Amino acid sequence: MQSTSRSICSLDSSREHGTESIIINDIAEVITQLLMPARLYTREEVLERPSPVLKVPGIYAWYFDELPPGVDVRGCHTIPEGVLLYVGIAPKEPPRNGTRPSTQTLWHRIRYHYRGNAEGSTLRLTLGCHPASTLYIALRRVGSGTRLTFTADGERQINEWMSRHARVTWAQTELPWLPEAQAIKQLSLPLNLQGNSHHPYYATLKALRAEHKATARGLPVA
Repeated sequence: MQSTSRSICSLDSSREHGTESIIINDIAEVITQLLMPARLYTREEVLERPSPVLKVPGIYAWYFDELPPGVDVRGCHTIPEGVLLYVGIAPKEPPRNGTRPSTQTLWHRIRYHYRGNAEGSTLRLTLGCHPASTLYIALRRVGSGTRLTFTADGERQINEWMSRHARVTWAQTELPWLPEAQAIKQLSLPLNLQGNSHHPYYATLKALRAEHKATARGLPVA
């Protein structure tokens, strides 16, 4: 595994959102914080009370010291603690149709990725689909039949796997969708789907998730 050689110097000079803008130096600084983290946090640390994760907007990055089976990590950014495979944000970009914007914060999203389920976490869904054959877990319809999770036992196994192998870092920023878009554009992030159709692993990941969802919908409610 090799550290990425891609430069962040070609960032867009600015992006407008309403009356606010983030200039090149702001976006570059945020991405640099993700690529050169002061430290990474474990599941146990994130779920402590009080949590080190603050209730603020921002962008987060996930590093793994063990790779989900089959993931294409060519060109991925690597540090001694692991390989960067996924970035996410809180809140998501406000809708432009006037509907109520998300109130999620880094505290909500990072903790949910570590303790929630595949219905509410695209990262957990992706991770569960990759090692499903080795962990002996399966995506299933639950509750009313419209929600898809790996059931209680499967989600517990994902918790344990993430506890051993997944570490997270984050950077506070008021408009996190701007550095997120730039990071997906410039970095190799094989576990991101939205906005990442240019990545060599995109088609494989999209098909893998679709296969697991189709199988789940063909099974009885768990």
